[in-house]
Amino acid sequence: MNYKNITPQDLQKITTLGQLKAAGYEPRSVKQELRDNLIQKLRRNENVFPGIYGYEETVIPELQQAILAMHHINLLGLRGQAKTRIARLLVELLDEYIPVVKGSELNDDPLQPLSVFAKDLISTHGADTPVAWLHRSERYTEKLATPDVSVADLIGDADPIKAATLKLPYSDERVIHFGLIPRSHRGIFVINELPDLQARIQVSLFNILQEGDIQIRGFKVRLPLDIQFVFTANPEDYTNRGSIVTPLKDRIDSQIITHYPKTLEIGKQITLQEAKIKPEQQQLVKTNQLVNDLIEQVAIEARDSEYVDAKSGVSARLTISAYENVMSAAERRVLLNGESKTYIRVSDFLAAVPAITGKVELVYEGEQEGAAIVAQNLMGKALRSQFLNYFPDPDKQKKQKDKNPYKPVTDWFGEGHTLDILSNMNTAEYKKALNSVPGLSSLVQKFHPEKEEAEKLFLMEFCLHGLAEHSLISRNKLTAGTQFKDLLSSMFSMPGFGADDDDEDNYK
Repeated sequence: MNYKNITPQDLQKITTLGQLKAAGYEPRSVKQELRDNLIQKLRRNENVFPGIYGYEETVIPELQQAILAMHHINLLGLRGQAKTRIARLLVELLDEYIPVVKGSELNDDPLQPLSVFAKDLISTHGADTPVAWLHRSERYTEKLATPDVSVADLIGDADPIKAATLKLPYSDERVIHFGLIPRSHRGIFVINELPDLQARIQVSLFNILQEGDIQIRGFKVRLPLDIQFVFTANPEDYTNRGSIVTPLKDRIDSQIITHYPKTLEIGKQITLQEAKIKPEQQQLVKTNQLVNDLIEQVAIEARDSEYVDAKSGVSARLTISAYENVMSAAERRVLLNGESKTYIRVSDFLAAVPAITGKVELVYEGEQEGAAIVAQNLMGKALRSQFLNYFPDPDKQKKQKDKNPYKPVTDWFGEGHTLDILSNMNTAEYKKALNSVPGLSSLVQKFHPEKEEAEKLFLMEFCLHGLAEHSLISRNKLTAGTQFKDLLSSMFSMPGFGADDDDEDNYK
């Protein structure tokens, strides 16, 4: 009988050691198991790490090489670079089920028992030793490294109650209360944020990684554990909170460096996949690609911003949370106005400030540039960058005078008119407000004639923000929305020139 050809359903019908041997089972290390299953997937040209985008030519090939080489792995990168997600996907490279000695807390292989319990059971029952089956989902253990993690948590400790009850010395393996690592025998063990682990705890991992023994309270216990170790670390942690001690780093065979999405399209793919948008939100709110581009552009601008700490990084969670906030802002407006549906607006995008302020670490925390102001500036830069993908560069159009497509709009504001776009305007009020600006509708019609009416209204609002970013008109933040006016008049109405600072803040 060929063990490899037995279906998972038939495997679970095997209940004794004798039946397992008859089926042709042979022990295999977890690293060999990962390697063999990866080889099969590569030969079948399967996607080994589904849902991971942007790493096809960089991280994934290096990760596959490490698995083929049967290495322990350290994923090194800034926050929000899918390190933990990658580690969790390694479970899919394990066999669906493996046999264990029934009742063993160390997942003992029936043909290679490790614990005293399993050895004694096999010695007593022989071929009738009961066998259980362990699913691959139960072979993954993850631990977040924190300063309070102890050796007892990871490796174990002698249990004085066991010692007293069994009348055994502390040197006997049977009195040990095993920690997470021994219980992960024949599985994958992940330590997140490794530098946060105290140096003395890191030292305790040396022998497990290489020599296969553990030391508890001065007693050496020989336990050749079979574990695939995966570590994650943030390079900033090396200086801020701790470091990986050199001998441990030396024992981690492959260090793989992760990175942020290299293109806006990859970033959008990740955001749309990860954002938790409710079905009712999708029914109420219709969106477009430009909003998705704007959200992703915020992260790109943040990673290049002089106000944001580059060493801390800008997590992909920023765009995910921002997208969820944008959709929620539009949903809230629908509910307040009693409408059945709505189209996304630029004002919804601007409502995502709370999703950004908590996701960026400022270079000078608490200084002149506060987190909310930095978030608004990043959104402004995103609007400016994307504006040039949809409309001509206003700076170049200034020289054309009569041919300048923006002139009717800027002239109207120059005559002293103002426009308030409030966050919770209903659709009719929103449409009326935008159409009140002469030349704005025809401007959008000229460059995007193929768009439907709802998207044209969005582009009209977008155009106003773009003109403000290019200093052709002024944009001020109101308590419940945004006000557009002439740039020159705005200068004279700034605080100190008679403006009521409680009503509006200068947004640009």
